[in-house]
Amino acid sequence: MASPHQRPLLRPSVSSRLSIAISTRSAEAGEAQHEDGEQIDEEIEEIRRYEVMLHTLAPPKLRCYWVQDAARAQFQRRIQKRKEGYYVGTNWRRKLWLSYDAGQAWIVISLIGACIGLNASFLNIATEWLSDIKLGHCTTAFYLNENFCCWGAEDGGFGLAGLPGVENMEHNLAGELPALHFVFGRFLTPSCPTRTRKWRLETTLDVWAIPGRAARIPVILFAYTSAILVKSFAPYAAGSGISEIKCILAGFVMKGFLGGWTLLIKSIGLPLAIASGLSVGKEGPSVHYAVCTGNVISRFFDKYRKNAAKTREILSACAAAGVAVAFGSPIGGVIFSLEEMSSNFPLKTMWRSYFCALVATAVLAAMNPFRTGQLVMFQVTYDRDWHFFEIVFFVIIGIFGGLYGEFVIKWNLRAQSFRKKYLKQWAIAEATFLAGITAVICYSNMFLRIDMTESMEILFHECEGGHDYNGLCESSRRWHMVTSLTIATVVRVFLVIISYGCKVPAGIFVPSMAIGASFGRTVGILVQALHEAAPNSKFFASCQPDIPCITPGTYAFLGAAAALSGIMHITVSVVVIMFELTGALTYILPTMIVVGVTKAVSGRFGKAGIADRMIWFNGFPFLDNKEDHSFGVPVSHVMNQELVVLPSTGMAIREVETILESTEFQGFPIVQDRNSKLLIGYINRTELKYSIDRAKRERTIPPTSRCYFLSADQAQTPASTVGVTVVNAGGAGHPSSGSLSLDFARFIDPTPLTVHPRLPLETVMEIFKKVGPRVVLVEHRGKLSGVVTRKDVLKFQFKVENRENPRDDSAEVEREEKLWGIIVGVSLWLRRKVLRQEVPPTGGERVTGIDDSQDGILDVEASPMDLELDERR
Repeated sequence: MASPHQRPLLRPSVSSRLSIAISTRSAEAGEAQHEDGEQIDEEIEEIRRYEVMLHTLAPPKLRCYWVQDAARAQFQRRIQKRKEGYYVGTNWRRKLWLSYDAGQAWIVISLIGACIGLNASFLNIATEWLSDIKLGHCTTAFYLNENFCCWGAEDGGFGLAGLPGVENMEHNLAGELPALHFVFGRFLTPSCPTRTRKWRLETTLDVWAIPGRAARIPVILFAYTSAILVKSFAPYAAGSGISEIKCILAGFVMKGFLGGWTLLIKSIGLPLAIASGLSVGKEGPSVHYAVCTGNVISRFFDKYRKNAAKTREILSACAAAGVAVAFGSPIGGVIFSLEEMSSNFPLKTMWRSYFCALVATAVLAAMNPFRTGQLVMFQVTYDRDWHFFEIVFFVIIGIFGGLYGEFVIKWNLRAQSFRKKYLKQWAIAEATFLAGITAVICYSNMFLRIDMTESMEILFHECEGGHDYNGLCESSRRWHMVTSLTIATVVRVFLVIISYGCKVPAGIFVPSMAIGASFGRTVGILVQALHEAAPNSKFFASCQPDIPCITPGTYAFLGAAAALSGIMHITVSVVVIMFELTGALTYILPTMIVVGVTKAVSGRFGKAGIADRMIWFNGFPFLDNKEDHSFGVPVSHVMNQELVVLPSTGMAIREVETILESTEFQGFPIVQDRNSKLLIGYINRTELKYSIDRAKRERTIPPTSRCYFLSADQAQTPASTVGVTVVNAGGAGHPSSGSLSLDFARFIDPTPLTVHPRLPLETVMEIFKKVGPRVVLVEHRGKLSGVVTRKDVLKFQFKVENRENPRDDSAEVEREEKLWGIIVGVSLWLRRKVLRQEVPPTGGERVTGIDDSQDGILDVEASPMDLELDERR
């Protein structure tokens, strides 16, 4: 009698090639099999998390595609409902449990949204206080910012504004309970006329008894503290985080990137980085800390801890909430998450994103961190209409936005490359030096000296209503203001290029908007001067007499929208965000015109924004949905034919363990035998290692034990033997007496995703984008021909692009070497002058950075063309 493992094997039908359904063979087994299967699934998930923790500093790992995760979750729910004793208790207990299970998602979303709003309020308050103490301190209490300086003074107090039935109630808190400043900021408004006398502008930091200029020492201290916190505790807290989150939402795993330490250090280091004066913003990192909040909180619920697909929905909603609290724009946050962050955004995710953004924004409004009733510092309202002749100038602003975006992206990537090659081991010193040099450069310009959000608030406002700032609206100082704004625009562009990417929490949204606002205000002032010079011209015929015709603040507003659209390559979300900032329906059309022109100009040079280009720069295997390709080749041109396969029967356990130790592939195809290569299925590396370890725990396994990778329907094996079973093969019908065989049938995927070798490569790319598999098998008439991964596709894409547009980087490398030689020479000269000691010359020798294992940042020294794309499966 033949062994069941030796029966004829048949490849599943052709219709299973695109099947991604989960095998339901265990559903036909008994309840004990269900419970055992759930236990095995949980153990495998724990092993996966542990393996990723061991590779925290390694490149991101691909996980199973989201569609399969969702199908597995549905299958597990069916098993759970069929288990005996699932609904134990009376009818009301059953209904209560069903209600809780159905509403658990909304409970989690509400809790996450509230935490995001509270964190955003704390960051706004902390940032405002740190920014104020750069130039002075409150003589009443050092922990009070300038607006709250009279709190605790004998002749000062606060009114409980906004409380019904309470008017002008004064509270002399005598400096007690400083935490009330943060807790009750919703109701406290300054009410003392002597506030300015209590705030002291310092030339020395008397508070800390540190001699030196107040505008220099604090910014250096803030930048140093932020950089050292990031370096020591959470390297992933550096930067914006949007690029990595896009990859995570696409199915990658970066353990620690969304962890609790990253959330804590991001929340502490971000206000320090903003207050240091670096040309970075908090709106981009707000997406990161919001997603971290969602990941940390959702881990307390089994429904999300064990289901990657549902966790992905939560993270998408958190990304929307992060933008919502950053700009005070809940709808704009949802559109931003749809347009920029998520590659798959179903209707259910959109509704949950909207609710999360709504809760977060409501909590932020209740906290009222700016004590003005506004959600952001630069929120304004326009009540005057625009004129059609202004479209000409709107187009100019749009062109500037597109050119600005491409210019900054190009040179910032070169700065990032230089930073990775030469400055990696001096990350803390670099951030500290940039903060100091920024303070020195910006001190002489009135628009660079103040905070960027405060600068936008000034530039957005109309001249009427007492919103003048140092003569900004005075005709006599018009050309002085044009010169100052032009210098501010140019200098800020340079500072953004060299600052974005340093190892502190940093975003690029607000700096770009500040640059666009200064340029737009410049254009607005020039148009206003042109109108005043020729008011009777036919060009200005639509202007009414005795009514201001040109509003320069609206040009600043449109310039900010153009710069944000140009740097991120987003359109609809920018229009919605800017509309929610102003609430002016009349300026929707100008905003759409400006953003449309910006998109057309930036699309002329490239389709990717700064986030997508950073993904490419870091070498993440991410396929962008925004790009369309036409290669005209089949998938056989890309697939990898050097395969490591596992025969379905007769393979010794010792040989399997040797393959696991000698390779790093994430999975292995199962074939009938190595000669015929008739495809049977696919097994993941994690499941294979787990099954071997589980079998060894049950009993001693000799190295000569045979392994069988057969599904139940193929081998026609009884259901009771399906699993990791140690079978005594010494009976009749088995190959040899006294041997053991291991059955791994339940761990293989009998219907892997397969394609024909002649299938166009573009179709395979769409499969990777829409379904998100880790690997696609290529077969012809049931015979395995090769495998293809995302990295194989990207490697071919880079080769084609390099062949069509060849690049010669030798001149750039030479310039980098010269620049590094100059930096080394200047540093040695300063060291000799300051420390008065001789330093042996190095001849400008290149000094490379430390290895990534010491700073935890993913590194690609060259372009993705030179990456070793070794993750074949």
